[in-house]
Amino acid sequence: MTIAPQRVVTLHYVLSDEQGAVLDDSRARAVPLEYLHGHDNIMAGLERALEGRQEGAQLTVTLMPAEAYGLRNEALVQEVSRAAFPMDDLTPGMRFQTPGDDGPQIVTILEVASDTVKIDTNHPLAGRTLHYRLEVLSVREANRAELAKGHPLPPDVDPSQVEDRKVP
Repeated sequence: MTIAPQRVVTLHYVLSDEQGAVLDDSRARAVPLEYLHGHDNIMAGLERALEGRQEGAQLTVTLMPAEAYGLRNEALVQEVSRAAFPMDDLTPGMRFQTPGDDGPQIVTILEVASDTVKIDTNHPLAGRTLHYRLEVLSVREANRAELAKGHPLPPDVDPSQVEDRKVP
């Protein structure tokens, strides 16, 4: 079966940076990535590269920063009050997920002073060229519940028990 919109794709990937350092490897975690093609579950550049591929396909994809996590925006580096953090033990490099204007965002602590904390709300991979090695393990039609939810459902979920909504 060919990768196309409304199909669930299962794949393994290795993500590396410009120097070839491995940043993530689905095989190392023994958990392949499963996504619903055409529903913005993964980066658009990866979806474009996978479109039309079939089970067993292996490919390498390079995404420039603008196609991946965006360019770094220095306006997203700012100082905030130390009181904004509920814990006392803050160290540079710590990361938190917080609600943002466009959904969840990752906040990285850069510096900690007595009254302020310098944070960076750029994605940790913003501004970086990313290299993916992909292997398509399977492609299948999405069921109605997955289309309604906009993402694959775990195998133990009964699709008939998922609240139905009109599928566009």
